Amino acid sequence: MIPARPCALALVILGLAALGLAGSGAPAFAQAGDDFYKGKQLSVMIGYGVGGTDDLWARLIARHIGDHIAGHPTIVPVNAPGAGSLLLANQITNTQPKDGTVIGLINRGIPFEPLLGATTVRFDPLKLVFIGSPDRDTAVCAANKDAPVKTVNDLYSQELIVGATGSGADTEVYPSFLKNLLGMKFKIIAGYPGSREINLAIERGEVQGICVSYDTMARETIFKNGTVRLLFQAAVKPDPRLDGLAFAADLAKTADQRQALDLFLARTNVGRPFIAPPGVPEDRLKILRTAFAETMKDPGLLQEAESSGLHPLYISPAELQKFVADAYKMSPEIVALTKKAMGH
Repeated sequence: MIPARPCALALVILGLAALGLAGSGAPAFAQAGDDFYKGKQLSVMIGYGVGGTDDLWARLIARHIGDHIAGHPTIVPVNAPGAGSLLLANQITNTQPKDGTVIGLINRGIPFEPLLGATTVRFDPLKLVFIGSPDRDTAVCAANKDAPVKTVNDLYSQELIVGATGSGADTEVYPSFLKNLLGMKFKIIAGYPGSREINLAIERGEVQGICVSYDTMARETIFKNGTVRLLFQAAVKPDPRLDGLAFAADLAKTADQRQALDLFLARTNVGRPFIAPPGVPEDRLKILRTAFAETMKDPGLLQEAESSGLHPLYISPAELQKFVADAYKMSPEIVALTKKAMGH
């Protein structure tokens, strides 16, 4: 009997060890999920050309987000411009890998395209998989100082030729909407890859102005040297940095126009949304969302953002989903008026 005791003790020890392994099943699974990105490549796709604020933000995040993902994957920014980033939104939600190796920055107006009448959308906006947004910006319209349009009021009597990228982008949607809703005399020349190319076109005299985010405009030489002047700002609330500049919502002449403007400007709430393909495993989606949130607090990113004239303001996936869902609750009458003003 005495020799049996060590065997019994060994069995007890083995049993306790087995229980310990069983009890640690969740951490072991989590570790396996964390290890997914080791040796992998994470593509950060950008729905715009090189040089604009969206491109700067995406590349800035790409430089830092890998530090906040276990396994430290190689991060590769990829420019994929087209139709104001609508092409990229369709790609990410339909054809890109759903394993957590791709995220993308799309235009803030894209989630509202199905509601407001776009015909080339191939996704459900209420099921977009948001990762987060790095900021929230105000749109402005600006004109070359030599253009006949000197103030916002001149837009009712003088034509302003503005450059644009494509459907869904601020550069096209803002002037088109304000032209149809309020009667502003914008003429839109579309087809430019991004805001940087439009600003160069202003310098060459090909176009006279642009409607774009204020952060983008404030960084441009044509703004700093006085080549262009701001005409008005457009956002849900006036930007304190633009005190005294005309506010688009105040230009509405009726209550319905004001509500249509509010619906249209809801896009400013979602900032610069990053999305992932639907179907990404929950553990990897959590890793990506957590890494994005931590990246937005990274001292290195904050320092680079400040030196680049960017203004970080993290918007969570839950907030982005709510902003989009709220827009889809607007009355059919206001949606119809907004769609009509957008030319749909």
